[in-house]
Amino acid sequence: MQLVSGVSLLHPEDAVFDAMLEGWYRQQRGGRNLEHKTVSDRQARVRDFMDFAGEYPWHWNAGHMDDWSSNLVAELHRKPSTIRNYQSAIRLFCDYLVNPHYRWAEECEERFGTHPVQICHEWNTLAHLVDYEGDEDRRPFTRKELQAFFDYCDDRVERAVRKGRKGALHAYRDATMFKVIYAWGLRRTETSRLDLTDFHRNPKAPEFGRYGGLQVRYGKRTRGSAYRRREVLSLMDWAVEAVEDYVTNIRPRFGYPDHPALWVTERGGRVRPREIDDRFADYRKDMELAEELVPHCLRHSYVTHLIEDGADETFVQQQVGHRFKSTTAIYTSVSGDFMNTMMRQHLNQTLAPMG
Repeated sequence: MQLVSGVSLLHPEDAVFDAMLEGWYRQQRGGRNLEHKTVSDRQARVRDFMDFAGEYPWHWNAGHMDDWSSNLVAELHRKPSTIRNYQSAIRLFCDYLVNPHYRWAEECEERFGTHPVQICHEWNTLAHLVDYEGDEDRRPFTRKELQAFFDYCDDRVERAVRKGRKGALHAYRDATMFKVIYAWGLRRTETSRLDLTDFHRNPKAPEFGRYGGLQVRYGKRTRGSAYRRREVLSLMDWAVEAVEDYVTNIRPRFGYPDHPALWVTERGGRVRPREIDDRFADYRKDMELAEELVPHCLRHSYVTHLIEDGADETFVQQQVGHRFKSTTAIYTSVSGDFMNTMMRQHLNQTLAPMG
């Protein structure tokens, strides 16, 4: 309770609502150890809902939630994952209000003659049916597109070197960075936050030297949780060679030997995810590639190509840090050649006894 007992409020409805939000903030931050941005975003959703409903929480009902959800879909065109997050914020806020330990029900009864109820139920909110609900247009690179993309990255380096341009170092760094995203199946943030010490030896792959494995320390986290670590084993010798050459011959020329980052800028900073997006967009435009291709599609390609090459699905799932196999399956978009090969193998197996 964030209200002082026995005090007459000038605007009781607004004061009680603000106190509810403040108490909820403290419960989420102190009790559940959630980040400030997470909780403040949820508070903003609650205020949005109250503005839409035109009622204070102790007057909310399931019909208000129905109308708001319909508005999010029909008028605001929000995606299912966004709508679910909005509904989840309202559900959590209502859970807090109806919890008897916080005594909001009795406070509202005494002041307003009614009390808050839970308005989010299975029958009026979106169910989490799949683990991935990203942009449906996203797809992996075809192998031909991927080879052309990496060739273009290397050509940028060669042209800059021939012309004696200062940008040769950046072009080499970026070319290596895109290869690492693909060859270790990384996200942008994971890539941006890599340090030199994150690569290490793998006794089962001595041919890769100190680049046998990669410790990803900033894996995607669920709302309110810490970053998820994972170990990614090195699989592609050409990518290991590219990283080793960059670390040995290129990175020292940036002039920041004590900086921990793998990808450094000319001013001694760390390459940020937005810069990865911008550089990729420049290359995509120059090559006239499809606009649905984004840096994350390199990660999609990693999953797809490993599955096409016969890698075990559980192994791929662990490599990319998916909690559920369904997510890995959604990332997979095997080529027509692979499908035809699998069909042929199946037909040969089933028809052979008949012959």
